[in-house]
Amino acid sequence: MVSTSSGPRSGHTRDEAILAGLGYKQEFRRQFTPLEVFGVAFSIVGLLPSIASVLFNVMPNGGPLAMVWGWVFASAFIMCIGLAMAELASAAPTSGGLYYWTHSLASPRCRNFLSWIVGYANTITSIAGLASVDWACAVQITAAVSIASNQVYVTTNAQIYGIFAALVLSHAVLVSLGTQILARLQRLYILLNVCLCFVVIIALPIATPSEFRNSASYALGDFTNFNGWPSGFAFILSLLAPLWTIGGYDSSVHMSEEASNATTAIPWAIVGSIAISAALGWGINVSLAFCMGSDLEGILNSPIGQPMAQIFYNSFGQKGALALWSLVIVAQYMMGSSCLLVGSRQTFAFARDGGLPFSRYFYRINSYTRTPVNTVWLDAFLALAMGLLAFASTQAINAIFTLGVTSSYVSYITPIVTRFAFKNDFKPGPFNLGKFSFPVAAIAVLWMVFMNIVFFFPTTPQTNVQEMNYTVVVLGGFMSLAIFWYYCPVYGGVHWFDGPVSNIASADKGQDDESASEKTGKEQGLDVLIVDA
Repeated sequence: MVSTSSGPRSGHTRDEAILAGLGYKQEFRRQFTPLEVFGVAFSIVGLLPSIASVLFNVMPNGGPLAMVWGWVFASAFIMCIGLAMAELASAAPTSGGLYYWTHSLASPRCRNFLSWIVGYANTITSIAGLASVDWACAVQITAAVSIASNQVYVTTNAQIYGIFAALVLSHAVLVSLGTQILARLQRLYILLNVCLCFVVIIALPIATPSEFRNSASYALGDFTNFNGWPSGFAFILSLLAPLWTIGGYDSSVHMSEEASNATTAIPWAIVGSIAISAALGWGINVSLAFCMGSDLEGILNSPIGQPMAQIFYNSFGQKGALALWSLVIVAQYMMGSSCLLVGSRQTFAFARDGGLPFSRYFYRINSYTRTPVNTVWLDAFLALAMGLLAFASTQAINAIFTLGVTSSYVSYITPIVTRFAFKNDFKPGPFNLGKFSFPVAAIAVLWMVFMNIVFFFPTTPQTNVQEMNYTVVVLGGFMSLAIFWYYCPVYGGVHWFDGPVSNIASADKGQDDESASEKTGKEQGLDVLIVDA
């Protein structure tokens, strides 16, 4: 019987018992408090740097009206997705998260395939998330150089890629550190992100000269359309901004095995990060709409190369803008570290169940840091490879932003649908919506399906090879390879992948580690390897 006495250790014992009930032994140190689990999700949202990263998308597709009211419109649907996911996370808090839920809730006839698809969709989401965040950070760094040079400096894609590579590699070093260090950093991330939000909401209107201040009718009602789509569709395309910004809320799920009181901490981290981000993000967008002036083309095409950096330059001047922009870069850098932290845990969980090539080499925990260093570096190198899209075209590298949304929606939709579409014995956890579960889930799924279709459209109606939307190419190519490998004769996953594999029995018996392809059933689980630093 699990002890019910108070204190951190008893909480960990309950968490470990719940994890054992899901089929896994405790391998990580549970050193993330509920606040720090929230910090992971909130830092990945990274409101101000995230809004800065995708402002190039919303300004030509609706301008002020889309910035202000598109944010409110999208936030309601984002909350529905978060609520549906929070219920699943409360019922089964494991790092595998979405693919684990899919396998548990789907029909035996298709659960292995669906779990495989979700696992790979979630993997590419993690990689695209890291790549997009660090690419945006690299662009922000070059914008800072441009501000410092009074807009004389003009960058190239090769220079941006060099900065991007340095950021990714530095994140790999940081995330290879011990769990306790990574947990405590989340408190700093929360503080900086909240402070940045209030600086823009309060200080920007005060500092903005009168020539850049907009009237209420302009800031709250002007619609700008530069790309040629019908206005209604342009507004829908602008929703990439809030959807990408308030994204990654599944990050808390992948920290389940390092969190205390996971059945409540994880769902509330999901819901709380969405609610707070929606409120503060709306305040930022309103402030920007009132303080950016009306020359949107000038902002989009400025030598600085970053719309928000140009707005800050106009309002705060060179020195003030450079100081504030430096903090934005720091917050963006923190986002990247959190993205890699979460992605490495998801990749580790998928390797634990034998879903990745060479799973036996990636399912390892470093004996010194007690973190999955191998999957940290795997995700980092895959993100570096994805960044090479920059040498194809600007639209190709911009596809990683929409890819982060579309691939995540594939992995979100599947477990939510399987919960209601198949006969299963789903048992809600402490966080549940009761009779509202199905309508909330239905709204979430319909919204995600619709938006995934929209995000495959190009930026403009008249397009060419250079300007096309590469999201469908990258996502389709990656998922096609995953499906091909699953059905590959002799070696394909259809012959050996059996979904989540319990590793408790093998740990008790002291069995040696072996790949999932060598197993004959769930009772023959993988055993984690502890390797020297």
